[in-house]
This record gives sequence, structure tokens and C-alpha cells, in this order.
Amino acid sequence: MRTDGERKWRISRRELMLFLAVIGPGIIVNMVDTDAGGIATYSVSGARYGYDLLWVLTITGLFLVIIQEMVVRLGTVSGKGLAALIRERFSLRITAVIMLALLFTNFANTVSNFAGLAASLQLFHLPPVIFLPPLAFFVWWLVVKGTYHRVEKTFLVISLVYVAYIISAFLARPDWGEVGKALFIPSLKLETPFLVLAVTNIGTTIAPWMLFYQQSSIVDKGLDAGKLAYERADTAIGVILAIGVGMFIIICCAAAFYYNPQVGAVTITSGEEAAAALAPVAGKNASYLFGFGLLSASLFAASILPLTTAYTVCEAFGWEAGIDHPYEEAPQFYFIYTAFIVGSALIVLVPRIPLIFLMVSSQTLNGVLLPVIVICMMILINDREIMGEYVNSRRFNAVAWAMVFVLVAINAAMIISTFIPA
Repeated sequence: MRTDGERKWRISRRELMLFLAVIGPGIIVNMVDTDAGGIATYSVSGARYGYDLLWVLTITGLFLVIIQEMVVRLGTVSGKGLAALIRERFSLRITAVIMLALLFTNFANTVSNFAGLAASLQLFHLPPVIFLPPLAFFVWWLVVKGTYHRVEKTFLVISLVYVAYIISAFLARPDWGEVGKALFIPSLKLETPFLVLAVTNIGTTIAPWMLFYQQSSIVDKGLDAGKLAYERADTAIGVILAIGVGMFIIICCAAAFYYNPQVGAVTITSGEEAAAALAPVAGKNASYLFGFGLLSASLFAASILPLTTAYTVCEAFGWEAGIDHPYEEAPQFYFIYTAFIVGSALIVLVPRIPLIFLMVSSQTLNGVLLPVIVICMMILINDREIMGEYVNSRRFNAVAWAMVFVLVAINAAMIISTFIPA
């Protein structure tokens, strides 16, 4: 006969195996969010304002947990993607406006990731004209010729490269006491650049595309309400990792530049500039690690962003979508995915394209669009015809609506300060 201890071990082992089978959408969507645009935003934040914006990521992490928990419930209970639910619940006009905004932001973000990929290649003295096309082909081939489970496993392995930013932060020798204070004590500057960076940090950390991609992945993976607890755990781990990586990038650039008496606050506009500037102040190892992280993150995001766009647009218009579908069954899905990769790679190779403006404007638009998407989600998650017993509780609704109010207030402050400088 088996002892109680053996039974508990078998149960816990089974639960572990179930979790490992479910794990993926939450971790992948959160880790890929630290893309070239995100790395640029975090780098600029640390180099220009030191640790002053770390508290924004602390609050953003709490927001992200709340928002993604609703995404998990919507996906597992309804069995439909977010774009499909928006199309069914709201008017075609609202759906079309949201899709157009997402197309622009996702394309701009994809371009920024290919730009980050090209810039990181240059850091390692590899000509983008020669190396970018085969990398773009690899990104395309990985999804078009793979299955969902194979692609997911590849993405999970690539996620490990973000440890490079943690090591880089330690090599920059920050004051951990000051870091601890900045995480929980808000520091607010009523000036346009600070407010824009604050909302951009939120926009790049909780990007609208994440919500669509995660819910589509949950549906594509076939997860139902019975796996809800495991997918919540997957999402919580992903949020902790993503927020942690963003914080370490800010800490690294703050310690290396802003708090370095020999350097001080510097103007950095991209992740590759941060990587190059790290060499004389934090050592070549920190510089190479930062550059390697940028290269890997850009390649990672260059796969995901076209994929989430293809999912979202196809769901919004009722077309077949999914990696496991052959081309004949989902031509629109594969056309959108291919067009995004080819178009982004070609734009990056064209000289004198204002990539920085495109990257920053897309990140800021993410922050403006986010409250609209979350409000749509709040309406959907409280619809008993869709969610049944899984609708929000009153307490959860109170917290979630307060979060929406904060997001709207932050964006309003940014817009007002932009047109009426203090």
C-alpha cells in the first residue's frame, strides 16, 4: 500500500507536470515585452532621471497582474481571443478604430525591433545589410514552418537571455539602498519629459498587443477554465520576471551614467547607445552583455509582434488564425505575418528613416490606447453571458476601475503637459 506521503508526492508531481504543460503564454508575453523599444525607454529613464522612475514600474507591475488575470479568465472561460470578443460585443466602427491603432503601433514596434537588431549587430561589428536578411528569414521560417508547441518551446528558451541585464546592473555597481527606496517612494517631477517618460514606461510595460497575444495563445493552446489556476501562476511568474528585467535596465543605466560623477545625466535615445556608452564606465563585459540582450530581445520580439498582429486582425474579421493551420486554411494570417516581417526589415535597411521618432511615438500611443482596451475588457469580463460565474467580484471591480482611472489620469497629464508646457 502507498503511504500518505507517497500519495501527496504523486499529487504534487502531477500538478507540477500540469503546470509545465500549461506554462508558456504568460511568461512569453511578459518577457517579449522587453523589446528594443522597451529597452530604449528603460535606458533613457535611468540615464536621464536615475532611479526616480522605478516606482512607476512597481505600480505598473500591480496593474499588469490585475489586467492579465482578466485576460487569463477571458481566454480560458470564453475560448475566444480578445479581438473576437470585441468584434462580437461592440460595433464594427469601434473594432475598426482599435485595429487601425494596433496596426500602426505593432508595425512601428516591429520596425523598432528590427532597428534594434540592426544596431546590435553593428555593436558586434556585423554588417546589418549582410546579417539582417537571414535573421529576418529565420524569424519568418520559425513560425511559418513550425507548430505551436515547437514555437512556444523556442520562445521560452530565448527568454533566458534576459539574465544579461541583471548581470549588467550588478556590474554597474548601483547603490542598492537608494534603489530600495526608489521602488516604493514616488518621486514626481511636473515637467513634460518626465511625464512623457512615465506614461511611456507604462505603455511599454503594459502594451495593448500583449493582451491580444496572451488571450490568443491561451485559446490556440486549448486551455480551458480547468487550467485557470495554472495559467494564473504562469502569468504571475511572467510579470515578476518582466518588471524585474525593466527595473534592472533602469538601475544599470542610472548607476553607470546618472549617478556616476564622471558622467552625470546623459542623453541616450536607444538601447544600442546605452550598450556602447557602458563600455568606458562599467566595463566591456557590461557593454557586451547589454548588447547581446538587445540583439536577442529584438529577434524575439520581431517574431512575436507580427504574430500577435496576425492573430488580432484575423480574429477581428472572423478569419482563420493559428500556427497549426496550413497556409491554405489561413492565408490572411500568414500574409499579415509575412508582410510585417518583410516590410519592417526593408524599412530598417533604408537610410535616413526617422526610426527614433517612430519608436517613441508608438510607445507613447501604446500608453494612450491601453485604457481604451482595458475598458473594453472590463465590460466583457462583467458580461455574465460570456463569463457566467467567472465575472469580476465587486471588490475586484472596485480595484480594476480605480486602476483604469489612474491610467486615464496619467495619460491626460501627459497630453496636457505636452501642449501646455509648465
